[in-house]
Amino acid sequence: MRCLVTLPAVAVPGRRPHPNLKPRRRSTPVAILGSCRCGRRHLLGASSAAGLLHLVNPPCLAAPAIDPDVMLERVHPARPGWYEKLYATAMDKGMQSYEAEIAQYKSDLFSQLSVAGKNILELGVGTGPNLKYYASADGVNVIGVDPNMYMEEYSRAAATSAGLPSSNFTFRRGVGEALPAEDGSMDAVIGTLVLCSVKDTDMALREIKRVLKPGGLYLFIEHVAAADGSFLQLVQGALDPLQQFVADGCHLTRKTADNIKEAGFSSLSLNDVRMSSAYIVSPHVYGVAYK
Repeated sequence: MRCLVTLPAVAVPGRRPHPNLKPRRRSTPVAILGSCRCGRRHLLGASSAAGLLHLVNPPCLAAPAIDPDVMLERVHPARPGWYEKLYATAMDKGMQSYEAEIAQYKSDLFSQLSVAGKNILELGVGTGPNLKYYASADGVNVIGVDPNMYMEEYSRAAATSAGLPSSNFTFRRGVGEALPAEDGSMDAVIGTLVLCSVKDTDMALREIKRVLKPGGLYLFIEHVAAADGSFLQLVQGALDPLQQFVADGCHLTRKTADNIKEAGFSSLSLNDVRMSSAYIVSPHVYGVAYK
């Protein structure tokens, strides 16, 4: 988890918060047709007939592999040590009310994941708040990816608390645009509050698909832009530059649900919900996508 809610709540004119506000949910199963099933590299056919078919229906070519360390320095060069350490501490201490509210949604989401003996990559592992939901299964191996080196101490402690042997947890500095994993090596990829902070959302989603095995799962929870024309969308637009500065590149105005829908997964279950504990980022989407 990379996003930290740091902006103050904003009162909405004429709106009175209800003390027992319940999130609004919508479950929308989406079937993605015509998705790209090509591999990471495509070999053009040798025959003229095959070449003609490529001209008529060009293949979906993935970007060439880029060294994860090179990409890390390109899109998220190391910040001053004091900043990254302070941010990691703030993430550990400042997200408790949010985690308490979203706990039921996470429980429902991770219940769909059978992880015994599986290889799992968590993108934006942060301080490891998700590990308690899935890392206690027998034989599970977890790669936690985060650009902030100071997250390792917290995420390792969370893994130990969840019952995951230290030998089954690997922390790697990295970014979503070039994941440190082989093609088709992961049974599941997990990302919560992370696509708001990557430089290139579509590239990160392509990387998630690349490392997943056929039929593998991508489980996500993301805050998204408010509805077009709403007062909240206006507020998000005004505060977005400040949020990016104080929250390590977090964007308030991304329409991440659209990116996920268009990423070419074979099927997708998508839900939306509003979180009352953080008004500025209250619109969320969560769900499961299948490669």
